[in-house]
Amino acid sequence: MTRKMMQFTRLEGRMPVKRDAEARRGDFEEIYTGYAPDGASDQASRCEQCGIPFCQVHCPLQNNIPDWLLLTAQGRLEEAYAVSSATNTLPEICGRICPQDRLCEGSCVLEQSRHGTVTIGAVEKYITDTAWDKGWVQPVRPTQERAQSVGIIGAGPAGMGAAEQLRKLGYQVTLYDRHDRAGGLLIYGIPGFKLEKHIVERRSQWLIDSGVEIKVNVEIGRDMTLADLRQRHDAVLVATGVYKARALTVPGAGLPEVLPALTYLTASNRRSLGDAVADYDSGLLNAAGKKVVVIGGGDTAMDCVRTAIRQGAESVKCLYRRDRANMPGSQREVANAIEEGVEFVWLTAPEAILDQDGHVSAVRTVRMYLGVPDATGRQSPVPIEGSQFDEPADMVISALGFEPEDLPTLFGEPGLPVTKWGTVKVDPHSLMSEMDGVFAAGDIVRGASLVVWAVRDGRDAAAGIHDYIQAKLAAGGEPPQDMALAS
Repeated sequence: MTRKMMQFTRLEGRMPVKRDAEARRGDFEEIYTGYAPDGASDQASRCEQCGIPFCQVHCPLQNNIPDWLLLTAQGRLEEAYAVSSATNTLPEICGRICPQDRLCEGSCVLEQSRHGTVTIGAVEKYITDTAWDKGWVQPVRPTQERAQSVGIIGAGPAGMGAAEQLRKLGYQVTLYDRHDRAGGLLIYGIPGFKLEKHIVERRSQWLIDSGVEIKVNVEIGRDMTLADLRQRHDAVLVATGVYKARALTVPGAGLPEVLPALTYLTASNRRSLGDAVADYDSGLLNAAGKKVVVIGGGDTAMDCVRTAIRQGAESVKCLYRRDRANMPGSQREVANAIEEGVEFVWLTAPEAILDQDGHVSAVRTVRMYLGVPDATGRQSPVPIEGSQFDEPADMVISALGFEPEDLPTLFGEPGLPVTKWGTVKVDPHSLMSEMDGVFAAGDIVRGASLVVWAVRDGRDAAAGIHDYIQAKLAAGGEPPQDMALAS
């Protein structure tokens, strides 16, 4: 049924039904159910159709949000999907895991005017899930095939975004990933209660059906070098993401029960996928029955605390050196964690990990207060003298963020230009590095960031690669390959 827009005066904003906290503590299924058709149309009809759509302005992909909300309200879901997928390679994934409260929904005029935001992410998820169910999501079929090929290092969101765009242009695309499944952090870093793994596997298969070759268990620097890829392909895109954990630099950080967040999350996700994980079975990477302390305040920390709850931890506490208002993670995720039984210890920082007989026994912490703003404008946490206390712990998970690996050494290519932070140095417009034909996109360029930014960067890199290859063809006096094939 077609609905008029601007129904925010009549309808309250409502998310889909969220499963009871006690029920969801016992499994790794997504916590939100989907909208019924009428529910999605009602929520979409609340959109004000602003002259300046701040939701779109603050979306890294510049998604045409008001347009597909209007189409959803009118019941034109296939068209809504066409508009949504025109700017986003992974709409069903972004609808689930984007921090909409910090991006589109947080910028919604209705949210700012206290009428309650349009539930953009949940509607986006509904549109795309419906599209999959109805068979509207079809593999890419380029109008012309080109002989030129592109190799992409990393089958995460940046690599996937680039692969889709390059296939649309007719290029031969190969994704290389060092893991045994495509998806990067989508498959191994993000828990199932936020993103069930069949969603990622379905999108990977869609790329394969579109003609993208995905080679897993291939590590650049071990199985082949960057130089090998440059010889094999007309252009190469580095989209590895950032996987090196920022070190916890306090005494006792080397104890066996002090775990990097990604190591812990990967083990849990592998178990959910049916893999055998020896360190999980031994108890090292399993929080069952333990007092768990997670250090950090970002989305990865939220993933860790909520995973520990589901593994049956005796208690789960999150230590963060600032207050809740200054957490970098999504406030929606914090609220979900609190509902599920996580305790937050605000304005607290670790000073040491204490041990008993070589095993973790507690985290010695110090109370903090927020002082003057630092260079970023955030108030700097300052220790309160004499405020130390011990937080009992059997397992400590460090979730302090991620840094780039040493790619020039890892790839066997010392000439790969990197910044002082270890990210790949690229031209900001073309995303090509100083190495001819070598591009980079996603977290390996901008540092640890959001999936939606990685998708955007991958799509932008595809445009840069297309321009580069076509310029090379033109300089060589050859016609563009699609024209040659057509003749």
